[in-house]
Amino acid sequence: MTVPGRRSSTFIRLLRSGFTDPSAAARLLDADALAAVRADPVLLDALGATADPDLALLGLVRLAEAQPDGELPGLLDTLVSAKPLRDRLLGVLGASEALGDHLARHPRDWLGLVTYEAADLHPGLPEFELGLADAHDPVGLRVAYRRCLLSIAARDVCGTIDVAQTAAELADLATATLRAALRIASAAAPEDAALCRLAVIAMGKCGGNELNYVSDVDVIFVGDAAPGADEGKALQAATRLASHLMRICSETTVEGTIWPVDANLRPEGRNGPLVRTLASHLAYYQRWAKTWEFQALLKARAVAGDEALGAEYIAAISPLVWQAAERENFVADVQKMRRRVVDNIPAAQVDRELKLGPGGLRDVEFAVQLLQLVHGRSDATLHSGTTLDALHALAAGGYVGRADAAQLHDAYRFLRAMEHRIQLYRLRRTHLVPEDENDLRRLGRSMGLRTEPVAELNKAWRRHASVVRRLHEKLFYRPLLDAVAQLTPGETRLSPRAAGQRLEALGYADPASALRHLEALASGVTRKAAIQRTLLPVMLGWFADSADPDAGLLNFRKVSDALGKTPWYLRLLRDEGAAAENLARVLSAGRLAPDLLMRAPEAVALLGDPEGLEPRTHEALEQEVLAAVGRAENPEAAVAAARGVRRRELFRTTAADIIGSYGTEDNPAEEDHGALVDRVGGAVSDLTAATVAGALRAAVHSHYGDTLPTRFAVIGVGRFGGHELAYGSDADVLFVHEPREGVDEQEAAKAAQTVIAEMRRLLQLPTTDPPLLIDADLRPEGRSGPLVRTLASYAAYYRRWSLTWESQALLRAEPVAGDADIGARFIELIDPLRYPVEGLHEDAVREIRRLKARMESERLPRGADPTLHTKLGRGGLSDVEWTVQLIQMRHAWAEPGLRTTRTREALAAAHAAGLIPTEEAQILDEAWVLATRVRNAVMLVRGRAGDTFPTEARELAAVGRYLGYAEGTVGEMLDDYRRITRRARAVVEELFYGA
Repeated sequence: MTVPGRRSSTFIRLLRSGFTDPSAAARLLDADALAAVRADPVLLDALGATADPDLALLGLVRLAEAQPDGELPGLLDTLVSAKPLRDRLLGVLGASEALGDHLARHPRDWLGLVTYEAADLHPGLPEFELGLADAHDPVGLRVAYRRCLLSIAARDVCGTIDVAQTAAELADLATATLRAALRIASAAAPEDAALCRLAVIAMGKCGGNELNYVSDVDVIFVGDAAPGADEGKALQAATRLASHLMRICSETTVEGTIWPVDANLRPEGRNGPLVRTLASHLAYYQRWAKTWEFQALLKARAVAGDEALGAEYIAAISPLVWQAAERENFVADVQKMRRRVVDNIPAAQVDRELKLGPGGLRDVEFAVQLLQLVHGRSDATLHSGTTLDALHALAAGGYVGRADAAQLHDAYRFLRAMEHRIQLYRLRRTHLVPEDENDLRRLGRSMGLRTEPVAELNKAWRRHASVVRRLHEKLFYRPLLDAVAQLTPGETRLSPRAAGQRLEALGYADPASALRHLEALASGVTRKAAIQRTLLPVMLGWFADSADPDAGLLNFRKVSDALGKTPWYLRLLRDEGAAAENLARVLSAGRLAPDLLMRAPEAVALLGDPEGLEPRTHEALEQEVLAAVGRAENPEAAVAAARGVRRRELFRTTAADIIGSYGTEDNPAEEDHGALVDRVGGAVSDLTAATVAGALRAAVHSHYGDTLPTRFAVIGVGRFGGHELAYGSDADVLFVHEPREGVDEQEAAKAAQTVIAEMRRLLQLPTTDPPLLIDADLRPEGRSGPLVRTLASYAAYYRRWSLTWESQALLRAEPVAGDADIGARFIELIDPLRYPVEGLHEDAVREIRRLKARMESERLPRGADPTLHTKLGRGGLSDVEWTVQLIQMRHAWAEPGLRTTRTREALAAAHAAGLIPTEEAQILDEAWVLATRVRNAVMLVRGRAGDTFPTEARELAAVGRYLGYAEGTVGEMLDDYRRITRRARAVVEELFYGA
């Protein structure tokens, strides 16, 4: 009798044995079917040893209750007296609800687990074919398949076979099933079978002898005519047989389904014929196939149907597979494939994805297959379709470091074992780690983790996934360093030829030079070389992800040579997670940023500071420049100091732009391209203004000391005044002054002229920095007019002579340096001209339109493609800006929001005021932002300004990468540019020309 308030000893025993619901378990043990064994301690201990004792007991009760009359004693006697059967049966019942259901429906199938002989322990294809031999219809095939699957699962959960052997047996069972399905299909249509020869080629995991419990079985069908048969009719017959085979395996019956047969890896995928002749296959692969298709063919294996035809197919395609690395587009294809494809995984599932997520099974498989393609052309030992066998061969040949291979081997086995046990539970195709606590507990216990199964499982899984994530990239590059460093005598290494092949496959155009750079960086026993050997495997991967890996590596060597003896440099790259990747992106994105960095290597420190890439304010920049100028001994030293600040800040801006456009592993690329453009335009404009202010201070100080005889201001116009300067833009300015009290006007004018001349001289001193040209051609009367005027002279000119285009040019006028009061009074003077009350007269509107039309016909450079010229081309910067400026001059007098020097702000204000419909405003904004980004990209890539796309292939590809286009899609980029600007031009025709 149980004392009230106390739990029974049975309850406590069940709890200690691992049951999560002891009360329900006690009720199940009281079932009549278990009466003969419920008191046997061996049974309870055996149930407690399973992955899920509750599930195992429920399955056992269902199996016992389903036994035919007179057969229950045999089951129970064998269960308590035969340990092998007990472990196998209960192990399966505790790991697989689906196989428990199968046993309840087919209660005599447990007998298949009783025998314990050598052939039973390790069955092969003949044994599985024998097990399916009596199946003559789809239902019978499913029952026989599950019976065979039951035996594999039993050996798996008991540890009789390891994860690799389990995968191989599952592949053998799939092979036997395909053969049985083809036999059934042929029996149903003997006339079709007589007309044709049909070979079934297994692909994917089935072809590689590493199948899951539940997976699509990928196949390719090869057909031919039987002797004397018409080829067309034979292929039709073969197609009917192949289709029937797929239905036999895939369709759902009263006994469920087996697995889907997927033929989408065939030439042309779903759009191609299901069955082709061998000649047709070869013609496709030789002419049209992409690199990923040869990667898939690595695992091709003839498994069913006509053996001779299957062997012919494998013999014919094998040379093509191992020549894939020599194909013209191999590098571009590899770079596409190397970028992880997780975009289609729902965000909530990424962290639970065992196959496709970061550090998942696909990472290992892809890395191994890519190395096979690169090196298998000259080493036949790598010709294996099985991942672990291929990994072992790569390590034995020195293509992968032995320690890396061992870690990857262990991680892959663990992840595959997890995948097997997750799928075994309900025999469903899934690669998601469960979230439910009970499911995780069962999974952990099935993996042998018994103390704290959930915590131990999560810890082990994260550890192995981290290993895969860390080694996925290093796997390609570490052997390259071993090949050049040669630190461990006697260890197998990549030969120079193999190292060159690998670098070439990863996108390096000059492998010999790349190897020399690696040798210079990583050779030796110094601490510096040791840190480089740690950094370089990852750095090389980031370089390879760019359009010009060679330039990235060369630039890295130059920076390392310049800073190699600086103690903080390598420590920064090693210890600050973002710094190394940021540097790799910057060094491989073009010429401008690396050139700036070479002249100020210490700016690398900005890349490791979380705030280091944020643009500085105009006030902070001007304060620093003026302080540096004030400390200089002469004007040349002063402007050199100002240029030093400009160089560093230009690097900050270019680095932030590149990293924001490319993105990093932790931070995706900036999606708001308009924000990127505004940030660059604002930063470069503020920096230019600070530099001009510094040059002005130096010029005044060198000739007049602390006080100039006239009050002097610099007014920015054009892109400078609009805060829209690109990296290569000139600084358009106007100069204005007003004599100080008591100073003669001629003396004041002479002083202003002297200062301007000195400013220009200082800013044009020879330098390796990007030039800063001061352009005053937008002044009244252009080049024919005086370089500088007084406020009164400007007022008199504008009152009497001003032309419409001059008023338009003043729309973007803003003081940038010098006397703030003079600047403000100049703006007060010009506001009535640029924002005329009641807007423009129609004559002025016609004059602006006529001037724009003439500019389009006369100023576009000879031979330039008008659809791709960012400034003067169709739908480019000029089109959008003139349209916005016309709206400003017509309506800004009544709409204060339009009184801005910035194009995008004015466009947004025009939309807000109802002057431009939403769609048209978006079209104009998109085109303006895109054209601006193209100009910035050209300067970043080439190191010199340009208004159209580069013609050199690598430069064009680099522009594409900056704009977010993948390798090999520059045609798509140009098409998009033309489409976006064509739409913008249509809006311009309507809003500007009134069409």
